[in-house]
Order: sequence, then structure tokens, then C-alpha cells
Amino acid sequence: MAQLLLELFSEEIPARMQARAADDLARLIGDGLKAQGLEAKSVTVFAGPRRLTLAADGLPKSQPDTLDERKGPPVGAPEGAIQGFLKGAGLKRIEDAEVRELPKGQFYFAVTKKKGRATSVVVKEIIEAALSQLPWPKSMRWAENPVRWVRPLHGILCILDGKVIPVTFAGVKASDTTKGHRFLAPKAFKVKSFADYKAKLKKAFVMIDPAERSKVIAGGLAKLAAKENLTVTDDPALLAEVVGLVEWPVPLLGTIDAAFMDVPPEVLTSAMRKHQKYFALSTKKGALANRFGVIANMVAKDRGKAIVAGNERVLRARLSDAKFFWDQDREQKLETRVNKLEERVFQAKLGTVRDKVERIVEGAAFLTDHVPGAGKADVARAALLCKADLSTGMVGEFPDLQGIMGRYYAVHDNEPDAVAEAIAAHYSPQGPGDVCPNAPVSVAIALADKIDSLVGFFAIDEKPTGSKDPFALRRAALGAIRLVLENNLRLPLMTAFEYFLGAYTNIGNVDPSNLAESLMDFFADRLKVHLRDQGVRHDHVSAVFSLGGEDDLVRLLARVEALGTFLASDDGANLLVAYRRAANIVRIEEKKDSASYAGDVAAEDLGAAEAAALLKAIEAADTHAQKALDKEEFAAAMAALATLRKPVDTFFDKVTVNTDSPSQRAARLRLLTRIVAAMGRVADFSQVEGGTGA
Repeated sequence: MAQLLLELFSEEIPARMQARAADDLARLIGDGLKAQGLEAKSVTVFAGPRRLTLAADGLPKSQPDTLDERKGPPVGAPEGAIQGFLKGAGLKRIEDAEVRELPKGQFYFAVTKKKGRATSVVVKEIIEAALSQLPWPKSMRWAENPVRWVRPLHGILCILDGKVIPVTFAGVKASDTTKGHRFLAPKAFKVKSFADYKAKLKKAFVMIDPAERSKVIAGGLAKLAAKENLTVTDDPALLAEVVGLVEWPVPLLGTIDAAFMDVPPEVLTSAMRKHQKYFALSTKKGALANRFGVIANMVAKDRGKAIVAGNERVLRARLSDAKFFWDQDREQKLETRVNKLEERVFQAKLGTVRDKVERIVEGAAFLTDHVPGAGKADVARAALLCKADLSTGMVGEFPDLQGIMGRYYAVHDNEPDAVAEAIAAHYSPQGPGDVCPNAPVSVAIALADKIDSLVGFFAIDEKPTGSKDPFALRRAALGAIRLVLENNLRLPLMTAFEYFLGAYTNIGNVDPSNLAESLMDFFADRLKVHLRDQGVRHDHVSAVFSLGGEDDLVRLLARVEALGTFLASDDGANLLVAYRRAANIVRIEEKKDSASYAGDVAAEDLGAAEAAALLKAIEAADTHAQKALDKEEFAAAMAALATLRKPVDTFFDKVTVNTDSPSQRAARLRLLTRIVAAMGRVADFSQVEGGTGA
């Protein structure tokens, strides 16, 4: 068995592209090997700042031999056909062909043994094809080279059992040579195998395994922080990015100047994280410490003192800007910045951010009646100020702090606590892992912001299509759903959509037709996604939504939960089978008769005691179910339906629906229609998977 080692050595690969590129390389080469009968026992890939590495173990020395079969003419065919077959198959005599018995007689077959090619030859073709197909999010050309790659490619190492495979790509020919760390070990060296490659690179200050680099970074920083009784703030995304920036990580700690420690910690963290890739440290009480972690890609003789000093100097300059904005922004009240939002376009057809604020003010006022505890004055104030920090210097420099800075400035202006918190929280929740606001004022503003965006973009027909959602409307809908459900808001969404649309009367190109219905359908799809993650079946949601007229998500969810519990029971499962049977019979007979069997049923017309008993049970269950539904006692409504199981089973066991008596047949079909209608009060059971119409 053979071992393949491939390294692609280039200028620095962006950290965000490395993992995907490694996966794509493994997939392309792995699939290529498998397609050529050279499937490896294992394919391992590694990614780093300057190299992608692939090692494939357990490759056969050559492709397996194959038999090429070609069917010829039947025995006894004309000589011309025989000669044509021999020529095409490369045979000299017809005796060299096999004769096989087929259903239509005896036929000639040419069977040629094809020897498998050497793995070294096939691998070259596979790798060159894979490199040309590797999909980079962004790529470039360099010098006179027509080939595109993520960054200029400097070298290719490609060996099979120690022997060079002459792969050529982007004007670079493969060798058995690579280089170590750019500064610590820049000289080229040869390798014989993957083990040799990994060991020599380690000596040349290169850790090829990103998992190893991650462990060194996290463990090293934690150890340094622990010596000062501090902890490293958990930041998986930053850790993953830094892993892709260094080949030989050396954790160090720096100090934040005391002059900057009165700046909000979110500002300091953002400046360190986004601009400098520094790790924030915290005290045991969770407060931001005046220390930061930096990962050097260098072993320094002075143990990193100069590196730390340089990074402290860079951070000082960065934080000086932040402190300037912090001090300057507080010289003006947040309220004075609201009108500056007229200079910011929200969307060309939907006006400015100032226009959006006005719509949020109006919409939030409507929502206060549906958000218990949301005071009208605080809601109105928070709605007015919620976007004001977009006009501040700090948010201009650190856009990720929008809302957060608004809270700080509102507190500085002595705004009510509820108002300040609502400004910070109104963008949430922005994802399934984000905390959902629960303070009444915050909920009202967050919901108003999201519903306004949904209504506005749907009104100008900028709905999500396929995988494209440029205005993040799916996220907005999921956020609105979480706000409603997690805060148990009894909000009539259709009414809310129509109310919010009223704020767009001064905006052109707005089409109000069917908007509320379209948004409810959109919310239904998003609700299925949200509940699926919680283990709720999508068809149960569809079964409730299909009833129509339900726009209270809390009530809808209660129905869905009751339906799920009911169908999980023996009574529910059996009654669902009966429902399908009844619905199918009625549908077939109505189609055959071109008639409808909806209508009242008289017990004396049924002609069977079991049918009359079922009618009585349906009437009782229907009455009890409706009373329970009126009280929103959905479990009780399902329990009322469960009483139908025995009489329904008895009916189908004892009674023939399509009897010879036309009047009895019609009455019994109307009885089945009553079963469908009674169950249809609580859910559309045809939407349950496997049901009629599903």
C-alpha cells in the first residue's frame, strides 16, 4: 500500500477560508481516487496560513485490472457484421470471441482484459483536476499566470511513497521540498513521508495541525491568565481566526493603559478583538481586566517583551480614538441625534432611518396594548431613541456596538432604565443562540422594529427567494416569533401587519394587497423551522395553520402541542386512521357521484344501530370539543374527540357504507362527513403526514 503526501505552499491564506478549502481539497481528491478505483484507507487534511496539506494512506500500487465486454452479432450473422465486430473489438479471429446464450439466441462477446494504470500516473491527473476545481470564495491572478488561486502559489510538494509525482499547476511543478516558518526557518528541505514531513516542519517551527495550534493558544493564554488570577474571556470565533493566522503560536500578555479603563468594556473588547485580534481577560468577578492576550507568530530572544510593547503601543493608538469618540459623543444628548438619521437611507423605497424611527414609534404604541407591563411613555421614548446612536462617532467607528452604545449614552442622559435597556436590546434576538428580551419595553421596541422591516420589505416585494435573503427577513421573522412565544404575547399578527402597513401611506410603490396573508404564510414557514429545532413536527404545525384565521402564535402553539400529545396516544393514532378512511371514502364517492355529502343526518335514515350510536357520539363530542375550544382548552377538545374511537371502530366493523339502499348509503356518507368535520374543528388532520392530501 502507498502513501500520498500533497502540500500547497502559498502566500498567506485568509483564515476564514482555510477550513473550507481543506475540506474541499479532501473531497475532490478523495472522490477522484474513489472514482478511479484507488480509494484510500484514510485521507487527512490540514490547513494553515501558508499551506494546505493532504495525506492519503493505504493507496493501492495500481488500479485494479478490469474486463471490458463488448456484445457482438448473433452466431450465424453475415460475414460483414462479423468482420466489423472483430475490427471494433480488436480481435483477429472469431474464435477469440466468447459465445453466450441469451434469451434471443447465441451471441458473440469480445472480452478484453484491461490492465490497471499505475497509481502514480492516475494520481497526477486527479490532483491537477482537483486543484483546477477547488472553489475559493475569492481568488486572484498574479504575474503573467492565467490560473486563479486564493494567493500566489509558491510551491507544490507531492510525493507517493517518497517519489515525486510531477504535478504541475499555475506554472509550479511539484517536488519533494518545502519550507518552514517564514522567519524562524525559511530554508528549504526535503521530505520522504508524511511522518518525516510533520516532524521536520515541527523542527522548522510549523504546527500543521490547526487543532494543535488551537490547544497551544487556549492553554497558553489560560496558564498566563491564571498566574495573575484572571480568566480568558471565551471567544471561539476569535480563537478559530487566530489559529489561521499563525504557524507557531506563542501566547503573550499585554497591559491596557489605565487611562482607557473608564471607556465601556464593550468598546475595549471590540477594539481589541476586531482590529487587533487580541483576547480579552476578565477578573474572577467577570469584570474586564486591564490585560489582554496576544498571539505572536515568533519566538523572540527577549521572551516577547518587544512584541508586547509594540502591541501595547498599537492598542494605545486604537483606544485613543475610541476614548475620543466616547468623550465627544457624550457632549450631546442622544435625543439631539435623532434628526441626523434623516441623512441615513434605510432603503431606497422605504425612506430614511428617521422615517423608520417614526414608524417604530407608531407601531410600538400599538403593541403596548399587547405587551403586559409596557408603559406607553417609556415605549414611546425608547422607540424615538432606539436608532439615535447610529449618528454617533463611536458607532461609526465600531458598527457592531450599535444599540450597546445607545444604552450607555441614554444612561448618561439620565433616561429611564427601561428606555436604556430597550435601546440596547431592540436588535435581539438575532439568532437561535441569542438571548431573547423579556423586559416589557424592550420586547415592544424589538418587536416593532422587526415587524416594521417585514411589512415594509414585503410591501415593496423584496421577499426572500431561495437561499437569498439580503435583508435578513427570515432572521427578523424568527426573532419576532421568539419574542411572541417566549413572552407569551397574545398578539393578533394579522391585525398588527395591517396596522404597521398604515405607516407606509406616504411611501410610494407599496402594494397592500394580500400582504397580511403573505406574511402569515411566511411566519408559518419560519415557525415550522423554529419548532422543528425543538422537536415539534412540521406537519402538526401545518395541520393547525390550515384551519385558517389563526394568527395568535401562543394559541396556535398550544393547539400544536395538544395535537402532538393526542396523536401520540393510542386513541389519537387509531382515530387518525379512521379519519383517513372516512375522508377517503367520502372523497371517492363524491367524485363518483358528482355530489356533496355534507349536511344533516337523521338517525332513522342510517338503518343500523351502530351508525345511530356513532351519530350520537359525534354530536356529543362535537359539542364538548367546541366548548373546550371556546375556552382555549385544547387538550380537553382532543379528549372529546378521543371518545369517538370506540363507536367509530364499531361502525367500520359492523356497518357497510355503500349499501344497496340509496337512502341509507347517502345517510352513512353524510355520517362519515360529520366525522371529518368534527375532527376538523381542532385541526386539519389531512395535513398530518400520511393523511389525505398530505
